[in-house]
Amino acid sequence: MIRKATLLAVLTATLLSPAAVAVPGTASAQTTETAAGRQAPQLVIGALTPDVTREPTTEIKFSGTFVNTGTQTVTGMRRRMYYSSQPFTRRSDMEAYVGGVGAQPTSWRDELVLQPESLAPGAKASWDFTFTPQQLSLTRFGVYPLMVEVRDVYGQPIAVQRTFLVHMPVGTQVARTRLAMVLPIVDQPRRAVDGVFLDDTLSASMAPGKRLGNLLKLAQSTASAKNLTWVLDPSLIDDAQTLGEPYSVKVKDKVESRSGDTAAAAWLGDLRTALVNEPVVATPYADPDVAALAHGGVDDSAKTAVEAARLVGSRAFGRDLITTLNWPANGKIDYDGLDLLAAQGVKTVLLDEAALPPTTPPATTPDASATLNTVNGPVTALLTDRTLSEALGADVTVPGVAVLSRRRFIAETAMLAAEPVTTRRTVIAAPQRRWSPDPAYVTDLVKTAASLPWLAPARLDSIRPGKGLAPQRADLTYTEQDRRAELAKPYMKSVRRVGRRADLTSAITKAQDFDVFDLALLRLSSSAWRERGDAATPYVEQVDTAVDDRIKQVSITGNEQSPLRTLAGTNGEVPISVRNGLTGAGSEVSVRLRVTSEQPKLLKIETYEDHRTILGGQSDTVRVPMTVLASGQTTVKVQLMTDDGRRYGAPVEITVRTTGYTGIALVIVGAALMVLLAAVVLRVLRRRGGRRAAAAVPPRRASAPAGTES
Repeated sequence: MIRKATLLAVLTATLLSPAAVAVPGTASAQTTETAAGRQAPQLVIGALTPDVTREPTTEIKFSGTFVNTGTQTVTGMRRRMYYSSQPFTRRSDMEAYVGGVGAQPTSWRDELVLQPESLAPGAKASWDFTFTPQQLSLTRFGVYPLMVEVRDVYGQPIAVQRTFLVHMPVGTQVARTRLAMVLPIVDQPRRAVDGVFLDDTLSASMAPGKRLGNLLKLAQSTASAKNLTWVLDPSLIDDAQTLGEPYSVKVKDKVESRSGDTAAAAWLGDLRTALVNEPVVATPYADPDVAALAHGGVDDSAKTAVEAARLVGSRAFGRDLITTLNWPANGKIDYDGLDLLAAQGVKTVLLDEAALPPTTPPATTPDASATLNTVNGPVTALLTDRTLSEALGADVTVPGVAVLSRRRFIAETAMLAAEPVTTRRTVIAAPQRRWSPDPAYVTDLVKTAASLPWLAPARLDSIRPGKGLAPQRADLTYTEQDRRAELAKPYMKSVRRVGRRADLTSAITKAQDFDVFDLALLRLSSSAWRERGDAATPYVEQVDTAVDDRIKQVSITGNEQSPLRTLAGTNGEVPISVRNGLTGAGSEVSVRLRVTSEQPKLLKIETYEDHRTILGGQSDTVRVPMTVLASGQTTVKVQLMTDDGRRYGAPVEITVRTTGYTGIALVIVGAALMVLLAAVVLRVLRRRGGRRAAAAVPPRRASAPAGTES
């Protein structure tokens, strides 16, 4: 059903700026001044009882106040009540009537002067009407208009409020409409990395009278209601558990340690008790913007978010929470996001009625269920009723809104029963996921809905697509405006960049339930940051810094103490140390080493064992063999690697000087041998030459004694 304005806009327009009729141009100057002094008069409906009249003589009491919000005293104000004896026939007519653009009631009664007759600025006068259905000629079941108007001394209407009467004569039989009410307990991330809160605001929000405190009170006061389904973000439970134990919080530029917060522990314990028997749907961890994940290239996060929700939820509540039902941000999703959810086991999605509109405006309210096809098979779509949702989540801190919203809720559900249908239908009311409810108002509305004779309670997990009840619907609708509402592309780019680097730290550590920064990245992808990129910036920066710090904990060491390595000879080994500075659970790392020479013609890197497993707080040394091919100086680049070949951290450069001393020695020895050999050869030649000369000279005879003849 197409309705022209939302309930919140209508309430704001009619309550805070009631309809005013301009003073005619022929009015006197005094009239103009009086009108100017009565700017935005406030007309408040304080009570309208009973909720439903059954007998023609039932007394109806209608009362409220009129506040002079101008700057001048006013006198002679009159109030008048308008009604109609004809009920509405369509919900769209009710919408038009509330907005002041449709048919308005013309019958009126009791035009009386407000008391006190003279009203100073800021003062208020009370008004009331008492009547019966019989006096208004209400004879059949239906929803009827009821309007109160205040006129000035000149008879000009200056303020008006519109509401409804519901009359259901005794004995009236109608088909009951099944009503499911969804109450979310969803917050924003309070931590970036697991161990540190960015502020101390979570505990304050859990205090009585504050938002999370009010949600706890609402859960306690509506326990066992058969028409409620709760939607809970497991990251909020995770934060509350962490807060209840000794924790750390960032204060300015320092991280301070705190003792466990007993109030947070009590809040969580009381919430467990209140929801112990209630159906609880767990959003994926941190309620990520699934559409942005699908469009931003971080699809894997959806699987992690659902698994984390399942694990955290079961640990906190001691039972499995419902993870097969998903409520996308703003109740909108396209097929990219829907396929991503279906791949993670989601069987049902809760959507805004505008996400799957009928092809033609139906004469009556359609059933809330439909079927969508995905890559993983059919998925049930449950569609919320916008008017009922706005009445359930109304901001009742504004005077009079509680009465108007409550009456609107009763009238809209009665109109469902008055529509000419014979089949049973289901409607769903769900406020904004990060609402701030008034526990008394919502509790009263829940109990009232359970008592109305035209409604039957239902819970989300019991709703199935009806046969023959749903109208022909258009395709899944996801507008350009919906896409612009997603987490912005530049923001998702920064999340993706941090995620790629965070994945490196996971690649070298032993697998845990979740990788080191998995939950942190989900917090960065939370739908809470939609249109709040500035609020998310400190979270991104903290995760980025934490990733940097963890990467630096595993590094090449020793280069600073020995920047220059010298190799003598044709081969040798260069020791390279790897330090694992991580401590605690999951600190053992598995890394590879890649060593490359900048001048392979000068220095050749030989094969070595490049894989190392290093315990937390330990170091390991890799001795890398190298072969010297020539003398000189070159750079060796050392890079840590993951097992799958990705670079881990920045490379480290080591300078190696090759002297080639063994080669020189060979030259010297060779030269010496040559000299020695030459000397030996020369000596041998000399000896041989001497022998030959001796052989060529005749032997000398011996001389005879004197006086002897020869």
